[in-house]
Amino acid sequence: MTVSFYAPPQLSRRVWPVVQRNLLVWRKLALPSLLGNIAEPLIVLVAFGYGLGSLVGEVQGLPYIVFLASGSICMSTMYAASFESLYSAFSRMHVQKTWDGIMNAPVSLDDILFAEMLWAALKALFSAVAIVGVLIVLGISRQPTLLLALPLLFVVGVTFASVALVFNALARNYDFFTYYFTLVLTPMTFLSGVYFPLEQLPDALRLVAQALPLTAAVEIVRPLVVGQWPVEWLRPLLVLSLYAVGGYYVALALTRRRFFRS
Repeated sequence: MTVSFYAPPQLSRRVWPVVQRNLLVWRKLALPSLLGNIAEPLIVLVAFGYGLGSLVGEVQGLPYIVFLASGSICMSTMYAASFESLYSAFSRMHVQKTWDGIMNAPVSLDDILFAEMLWAALKALFSAVAIVGVLIVLGISRQPTLLLALPLLFVVGVTFASVALVFNALARNYDFFTYYFTLVLTPMTFLSGVYFPLEQLPDALRLVAQALPLTAAVEIVRPLVVGQWPVEWLRPLLVLSLYAVGGYYVALALTRRRFFRS
């Protein structure tokens, strides 16, 4: 069978059973998985929000811990979606050969990859919900608009899952992902307004930061966390959508090439 690597995605309703399969497997380790995903943002909030925040005071008219929390929830969603689309997806694709087994059923590779993207975003959303609960319990934010941020955080999860699946398609072992986390995700956290406003960056870096998906996520989620409506919402949504659609298409082409190259 001849497969066009660059053909548009051919998707079906069989996407959902694959998502359900991943959910059922994850349920066995749900609690430690959630604790692991929220541990880092909690440490950041305590160390920087309460510690450094007592020295910084307010940033953009917000207590620093509120400013930080509204950015770190986006950062946590990014990391959760990326981790699932890299380490876990690579295990299912390459190590455990789960994808090969699924394709013995009438499920296409396009369906599997789309399901992996949705599942990673859904898992990241579970972590975001847990962090929102922590923000409410600690009194950092109890704004009604905080709940409106959750659908947007799912979109953020889809975006970073799509991009991560590109690197999953290129990887030959787990070590490859270290480069992505170290050279892509970590610098992005410091250039996207999570820890400090973008206005503090040099002009050249600010232009780079404006094109980053995490910047778009922070721009649209932060106002909702603090009880405001985003002043600008169309551009951030377009940025996230472009990364999501482009990332999935590139990931699909590379994954097809990996599986069906003659």
